[in-house]
Amino acid sequence: MSARWKGAPLALLVALIVTVFAHVPSARAERMPPEQVLQTWYRLVLELVRHTPNYSPPVASRSFAYLGVTAYESVAGEHTRLVSLQGQLNDLKDLPSREAGAVYDDAIVLNAAMTVATRELFNRTGPTGQHAFSRMSEKMHATVTDGMPADVVRRSADFGTAMATAILKWSQGDGGAVVENMGFPLEYTLKAGPGRWVPTSLIRQQQVPLLPDWGKNRPFAMPEGSSCRLPAPPEYSEDKASVFYREAVEVHDVVKGLTKEQKAIARFWSDDPMLSPTPPGHWVSIGWEVLEADRADLATTVDVMARLGVAVADAFIGCWDTKFEFNLVRPVSYIKKTMDPKWEPLLITPPFPEYPSGHSTQSGAAAVVLASLFGEKKTFTDSTHEADGLAPRTYGSFWEAAEEAALSRLYGGIHFRSAIERGLEQGKCVGAHVVALKTRM
Repeated sequence: MSARWKGAPLALLVALIVTVFAHVPSARAERMPPEQVLQTWYRLVLELVRHTPNYSPPVASRSFAYLGVTAYESVAGEHTRLVSLQGQLNDLKDLPSREAGAVYDDAIVLNAAMTVATRELFNRTGPTGQHAFSRMSEKMHATVTDGMPADVVRRSADFGTAMATAILKWSQGDGGAVVENMGFPLEYTLKAGPGRWVPTSLIRQQQVPLLPDWGKNRPFAMPEGSSCRLPAPPEYSEDKASVFYREAVEVHDVVKGLTKEQKAIARFWSDDPMLSPTPPGHWVSIGWEVLEADRADLATTVDVMARLGVAVADAFIGCWDTKFEFNLVRPVSYIKKTMDPKWEPLLITPPFPEYPSGHSTQSGAAAVVLASLFGEKKTFTDSTHEADGLAPRTYGSFWEAAEEAALSRLYGGIHFRSAIERGLEQGKCVGAHVVALKTRM
């Protein structure tokens, strides 16, 4: 649990429920449209990500993908003109279908599907999160079923439940379903040698890297985890004339001379686990802000959430595949060894290898997907962290935001420039696989 909520479980529970229920009309109010049902569930999910202990960024990205696909497949069909992703996403098949000629209600279908999927994907959240989930389930069920014929309620809820169950069954075979010990292996031998990753934290658990096998997971749209692998980073060297040393000098000097704006950027995109919805959750939040501003219809809403979820999930699989291929040392370790033992980065260095930057890869992938759906020059305001006291930021395009998110890791002292720039390139590759999915009839 983050310091913000430590020792205050009642405050956390109240905050979770108030945050989510503020957007839920009473059961007697005008009927909630299905896209708002989905948005309300995502509001809860973005809060649960903050408060579920094993939800590191890769784990969060996986859940966003399965939630997005669950929502999409729950309403795909002739009435929304959406094409099923069966046969397009790896191993996705044998999904249930609606009974021909029968009446279904999309709001009830989505509510049932999201209830089942969220309960399973967040089954390790704490008691307060479980309580908030239960309250949410009760409130939403009453809201979406009020005044509806009993047969439509039953049929729609049964279908949503069946769809979520089928997607969850599919999820069990991807390699990421079980995350023990917060994702840190109980047995792991560090690879020795110059330039290899070494622990950057004194925490005992973090003397080994986070999720070293995540890159072996089954991706969603990419053929393989290695489909977007990158060339090697600059060759490790302690020679002051080398490219590697010069990149380290840049990190050292940038952090030493940070402006107020650069510090703000670093903190805005930090998205630390347990203190935020994590980096993939940040981009999901952006997606929802744009959807809400555009008053998007149901088909557009589920299309965006499915593609965006798949993009960030595949980005973390591809990024982790490359990270553990090269196993590169972090700037803080190199700089303290070779040039300045007292130097400290602005942000805490994450416990896994440096190259490429995960922020860069997933931001690049998300930006490619969102630009394909909303346009290359879409202006938007990102208010993800407004409730945390960080001012909203406005961007002239999704790629502008992705580049800032990537560069924030230089300002934070987390990454070398090559990891940032090539991470964005990797994100473009991942995004292209997602954009290639056919979703419209």
